[in-house]
Amino acid sequence: MQYRGFSVAAAVGLAAARQALGHRPGQDKADLGEGTGDAASLSLLGGGGWHRSTLAPGIHQLGHIRKYIYCMTEMDLSAWVPRGVDERAGAFARAVVARVDPPSWSRARSLLWAASRLGAFALCCGLDPEPSVKDELFFGYYLSLATMVEDDAGAPVPELVRRMVLTSPDHDPVPAFVDVLERLVFSGVAIGDVVADSGYAYRVPAHFALRMRALGAGLVMDLHPSDRGTQGTYGGAICFNGALYCPATPRALFLIEPLSRQASEEETKVHDAHSAELQRYKLGKTSACDADGYHRVACPAVLSKVRCPVREASLALSFSRPEILTPPSHLPACCVQKTITVPPAVNAKTAQRHDYPSAAHRRSYARRSAVERSNARIKDPATTDVARGWCRLTGLVPMSLFLACALVVRNLAVADAFEERQVENARRRAAGLAPRTRRRRRKPIAELVGTASANVPA
Repeated sequence: MQYRGFSVAAAVGLAAARQALGHRPGQDKADLGEGTGDAASLSLLGGGGWHRSTLAPGIHQLGHIRKYIYCMTEMDLSAWVPRGVDERAGAFARAVVARVDPPSWSRARSLLWAASRLGAFALCCGLDPEPSVKDELFFGYYLSLATMVEDDAGAPVPELVRRMVLTSPDHDPVPAFVDVLERLVFSGVAIGDVVADSGYAYRVPAHFALRMRALGAGLVMDLHPSDRGTQGTYGGAICFNGALYCPATPRALFLIEPLSRQASEEETKVHDAHSAELQRYKLGKTSACDADGYHRVACPAVLSKVRCPVREASLALSFSRPEILTPPSHLPACCVQKTITVPPAVNAKTAQRHDYPSAAHRRSYARRSAVERSNARIKDPATTDVARGWCRLTGLVPMSLFLACALVVRNLAVADAFEERQVENARRRAAGLAPRTRRRRRKPIAELVGTASANVPA
């Protein structure tokens, strides 16, 4: 049996260090510099769903940052030029060191080198390095997991962790994890959907989205806020949330945002109706992607989704369909040609299987919670508990080995529970009963208020 769904997300940051901070030569003078570098790396990679933990035993908690107040007299930061990195990384390094105010030029020079490498790493990830000084450190590893999930409307499968990779903070974990998924495909395991959060979707397309499409995977992603909305045009069509839309689409439809978790049933109906109306103006695919990633799309009027005077045949459609009243004065290619060819570079970062943020996308993306359950299981104090002090060894190799063993134990427990659940559901079906579902644990405020009001005597 082949399972085709995967849920992908960054997992726990595991504490490890070769020696305790504060016991290295010159460390007593380097607290502020080390804190700046590590904190900046956390800031650059934050917001994408990374989990992190505290430091290993014996590593001092550097929750404080020393303040140096003095005038820099012998330092000329503006004259410093980085070697081997982009000038933007050098500007980032100069700005960071200027804020830190190190006590000596030798210390400033070391910080400039470290900050320039940090800025270069951010640029290779597609991020804009912004100098900032924070009071919290990240020192450990990135653990990324691939958890198996069911297909859309498919049969349930055990949520087993199929692949893992442990990387150090000086490497972007996303390309390293894509390498692991490529080896998984080359080993003969087919990948259906890859469900990823915005920490993956935000990456440079050549590092994640394009490589996953080359493997034949369908992407289901939560778009980063900076990637949402209109992103230019192609052939006259408007690029919006990973798809192409008619240039005469009402601009109010482009104001749609993802549905809030606290949305009421009525708000959900309005949101889904808004998404369905926007979908009528979408240029539909008329061919699958070829070997080079090119495909063709057609005007929504040609596909009988809207009425448009430019496409006279569409005026014979029912009036229940939207009608284009003011087509563009200068007709672009998408209005003149029946179909246009779309290269893979168009919407390279944001194109995905379902329209974002539609009801179909919301249901499909809900599968991503499987990887959070994987993370929670190995961090649960009642089970594996990979918290501070769980392993005395450091380094990528021993940590990877022990984490693999922990995940094997977790997979065995999940597989046993899945088998028991399937046997129980089969017994209930034979008895004419519905499958057992989880008991609802949450009680909203409105329900509690209603219960209290019902107990008040008249």
